[in-house]
Amino acid sequence: MEATRTAAPTPEAKTHFLDYWRIIRIRKVIILAVFLLVVITVTAVTFVMPEAFSSTARLKVEKDTPDIQLWGVGGGGQGYDPYFLTTEFEVLKSRTILDGVITDLRLNEKYAERFKSPEPFKTQQSYEILSKELDVKQYRNTSIIEISATNPDKQLAADIANTVARRYQEYREGLRRGRNDRGLTTLTNQLEDLGNKVRIRQQKVDELRVELKVPDAVAEGGGQFQNILTEETRRMLATQTELATRITQQQELINNLKSKSPDELRYALNLLNPTPLLGTLLGDLTIAEQQKARLNPDFGPKHPEVEKVNGQLARINAQLDDQVNGIMASMAARLETDRATLVMIQRQLEKAKSDEAKAIGEYRPYMREKKDLDTWLRMREAMMMQLTQENINAAISKESSVEIIDGAEPGLRPVRPRKGLNIALGAIAGLLLGVGLAFFIEYLDTSVKTIDDVEQALGAPVLGVIPQNVSSLLKEGPESPHAEAYRVLRTNLLFSRKDADLRTITVVSGGAGEGKSTTLFNLATIFAQQGSRVLIVDSDLRRPSLHKMFNVTNSLGLTNYLLKQNRLEEVVQTTSVPTLDFLPSGKLPSSSMGILNSSAMRAFVDEVKSRYDFVFFDSPPIMGVSDASVLASEVDLAILVVQYRKYPQQMTLRAKQMVEKVGGRLMGVVLNNINISQDSYYYYYSGYYYDYDSKADDGHGSGDKSGKPAAELKKKY
Repeated sequence: MEATRTAAPTPEAKTHFLDYWRIIRIRKVIILAVFLLVVITVTAVTFVMPEAFSSTARLKVEKDTPDIQLWGVGGGGQGYDPYFLTTEFEVLKSRTILDGVITDLRLNEKYAERFKSPEPFKTQQSYEILSKELDVKQYRNTSIIEISATNPDKQLAADIANTVARRYQEYREGLRRGRNDRGLTTLTNQLEDLGNKVRIRQQKVDELRVELKVPDAVAEGGGQFQNILTEETRRMLATQTELATRITQQQELINNLKSKSPDELRYALNLLNPTPLLGTLLGDLTIAEQQKARLNPDFGPKHPEVEKVNGQLARINAQLDDQVNGIMASMAARLETDRATLVMIQRQLEKAKSDEAKAIGEYRPYMREKKDLDTWLRMREAMMMQLTQENINAAISKESSVEIIDGAEPGLRPVRPRKGLNIALGAIAGLLLGVGLAFFIEYLDTSVKTIDDVEQALGAPVLGVIPQNVSSLLKEGPESPHAEAYRVLRTNLLFSRKDADLRTITVVSGGAGEGKSTTLFNLATIFAQQGSRVLIVDSDLRRPSLHKMFNVTNSLGLTNYLLKQNRLEEVVQTTSVPTLDFLPSGKLPSSSMGILNSSAMRAFVDEVKSRYDFVFFDSPPIMGVSDASVLASEVDLAILVVQYRKYPQQMTLRAKQMVEKVGGRLMGVVLNNINISQDSYYYYYSGYYYDYDSKADDGHGSGDKSGKPAAELKKKY
C-alpha cells in the first residue's frame, strides 16, 4: 500500500512516430493478411473482367461562317464563345445523334446478343449503354473534339466512333442548310410583300401629285416640305444678314471719320478709300508746303515767289476739300442705298414666308405620302441587299463546319482492364486498409500495452518486464538470457519495500493464464540463486501447477499441514538449488474450501517466515475466487502480474483494487509475456540483457538439455 501511494506520477505520454511504427510491427500479421487478401481479390477480379477496346475519332469543329465576308455585315463577325464546345459535347451524346448511330449499326440486336437477351433491346436501353461507352472531350487548347468509344469488340468500337462523327457532321450540315433555306425563303417572301406595299404607295403619291398640281421641283425635292420657295427664302435671309452687317459697319466708319480734323480726314480717307486724284493732291500739297518753308526765312510775304507758293497752296487745299466732301457724300449715299435695299428685302422675305407657308399647307398630304414611300423604299433596298448577301453566302460558305480529321481505327491492345495499374492500386489500397484496420483494432484494444498504460491506469510502478517464451530457470540455468529480467525484478522489489522484515510475498493476477505461477517460480529461483533461503508455497488450491514445474507429486503438501495431518518437515521438499525449498499444495478435501482463511494458515505464514529469508505464495486468479484476496491480506507483499495485450485495463484495475480492499500491500506490477523482437518499445527494459546474455552463454547451462531438472527433489527433513 505504501509503495503504491508513494509512486511518483508519470508525465502525460505524447504520441511519437515510433508509437505508430510499434503498432505496425505488432499488427503486421493483420496488415499482411489484409494486404494479401485485397491484392489477391483485385488480381482475380482483374483477370476475370472482360477485355474492352477503345477507338477514337477526331473532329475539327467550328461555327457556321462563310469564307468571304460581304459589306462588313452578316456571318463572320462572331466572337469567342467559351460555351460552344461544351454545348457540342452534349449534342454529340444526345439522342438526336446516338439514336441514328444505334439504327445504323443495329446496336439493339448486337447489345442483346452481347448481354444474352432473347429479345432485341429497345432504343432507350441501347442508348443508355452506348452513352456509357462513349466519351467526348476537347483536345487541349484546340477546337478539336475527340470521340472515344469503348467496346469488347474492337471493330465495333471503331465503327461506333466513326458513325458518331459522321452523324454529327451530317447533323451540323443539315442545320446549316435548313437555316439558310428558311432564311432565304423568309427574306424572299418579305421582299415580295414590301414590293407590293411600295407599288401601292407609289400609286397614291402619283395621284396626289396630279391632284394637288405639285411642281416638279417640289416633287423631286429631298426634304419633308421642300418647295421652290424655300431656296429663295434662304437666299433672301442671307442677303438681309449681309446688308444689316454692312450698314452697321458703314455707319460706324462715317461717325469715326466725322470726328477727325480736316487734315486727319484727308489722310484717313486716302487710307480707307484711296483715289488717284486724292493721292496726287496730297502729294502736291506736301511739295508746296516744303517750298513755302524754304522761302520763308529769306523772303517776306509780299515776295513774288512766296505769293506764288501761297496761291498754289490755296488751290490745292480747295481741291482737297472738294475731293473729301465728294467721298464723304458718296459714302453717305451708299449707306442710304443699303438701307433702302434692306427694307425692300425684308418686305420680300415676309412675302416669301407667307407664300411658303401657303405652299406647305397645300402640299402637306403629298409630302406625307412621299415620306412614307421613301421609308418603304429604303426598307426594300435594305432587304434586297440582305437577300443578295445571303444568296452569295449560301453559294460561297464552307461545305461543312465539321471536318473529320482522324477516323477511328480498331484498337491494338485492350484498354480495360489495366492489369498492372489495378494490381498496383489494389496493393496500395490493401496496404492502407491493412494499416487502417491495424490502428482501428489497436484503438479498440483496451488491454495493457505499455508501461505508461500501467502507471497511468493503475497508479502503480512497473517492477519488471518479462520477455516472451520464458520457461523454468531451473531448466535454463542461471546464465539463461531470461534470468536478467528476473534479476531486475528482484532488485526493484527489494528497493521498493520500506521494511526489510517484509519477506512473505504473493503473486496475483486478474485473470487466468497471465503467467503468475511462472513469474513466482522464476523470481523465487533468482532469490535462491543469489544466496537467500527461499520457500515456494503452492497455495493455489484450485488449479495447482507448481508441482508440474518441479516434476513432483502433489499428493502431500500445504493442505495436509493445515489440516494437521502431517508435520511441516514431512511436506516441505528440497530442490536442485540448495537454498530453494518447495511446498506443494496437497489434496484439498471438499469440506475445507475456506482453509486459507484460517488461523492455521496465519500461523503457518508466521512459522515459515521465521525459518526462511523469503517465502513466495502462489495464488489463483483474484477475479475468480477469494483465495487470492485472502493470501494478499495475510502476507507482507503482493505483486500483480499483467500479461501483455491479453485482458482489458479495467480488469487489471479491478484486481489492484481488490488487493488494496483487503489491506494487501501491492508493491507494483510485472508486465509479462512481452515479445521483445516484435515490440521495440521494451527493448530498452530487457532486450539488452537478453542479447548480452545470449552472446555470453556458451551453451552449458545448469539444467539438462533433455528438459529434466538438474536433480531430483527430496524431502527436506
